[in-house]
Amino acid sequence: MDTMEPPVTGRLAQGVLTLTLNRPGKFNALSEDVLAALQDALDEAAGDESLRCAVLEASGRAFCAGHDLKQMQANRDHDYYLRLFGQCGRLMQSIVGFPLPVIAKVHGMATAAGCQLVASCDLAVAADTAKFAVSGINVGLFCSTPAVALSRNVAAKKAFEMLITGEFIGAEDAVRHGLINRAVPAAELDAAVDALVATIAAKSPVAVRTGKAMFHRQRGMALDAAYDYAAGVMAGNMMAEDVFEGIDAFINKRDPVWKGR
Repeated sequence: MDTMEPPVTGRLAQGVLTLTLNRPGKFNALSEDVLAALQDALDEAAGDESLRCAVLEASGRAFCAGHDLKQMQANRDHDYYLRLFGQCGRLMQSIVGFPLPVIAKVHGMATAAGCQLVASCDLAVAADTAKFAVSGINVGLFCSTPAVALSRNVAAKKAFEMLITGEFIGAEDAVRHGLINRAVPAAELDAAVDALVATIAAKSPVAVRTGKAMFHRQRGMALDAAYDYAAGVMAGNMMAEDVFEGIDAFINKRDPVWKGR
């Protein structure tokens, strides 16, 4: 039984943190334990200067079936639900706030809060057989918290259609509507994610960290404020040793050697 295993496993290799949802018998439903384990893993890793990227994957036949409905049904209390959805919201914000790109590696289905998890990641690559839905509406529950992440990735009318119908979309539709970056044959999923990770890891660590923080912050700003903020960030970034090294390498037609400062 998967209850005997840790709900999330992690490994760190060559600057890449891989976190694996590990409740395959429950389709990796986001129980309280899973949410807490993911939160702890991200909090612990956030200060690791050696990191270059993080990958979120899952064991078994599905990526994530959303919240654990049996656990929710067993705790019919308003305050409990406030704590649970607050816990989930904090996790999603921690993914956005994580200092390095987080890549969702998706197979099988990603439904409700599982779809929210995909939408919260910076990048997402899926098997072309993957399916996505925000299907709480089918049990009488509008997916309000998943809607926050979904509507920040998918155009409003398509996002609302998914939320109000609960219907699945396939991987190619998920690419077209902006939920994921690309869909590949299932046999090529590992290689596709590895290639994306390698591309990011080859960039200046300063630029990657600066870029992720800047990108997410400016999205919530008015246009003029965003440009003012971006100008300040870019001016600061220009003072980094890595930028001097990168420009010098470009001018002299050599590969840069990143110093990470």
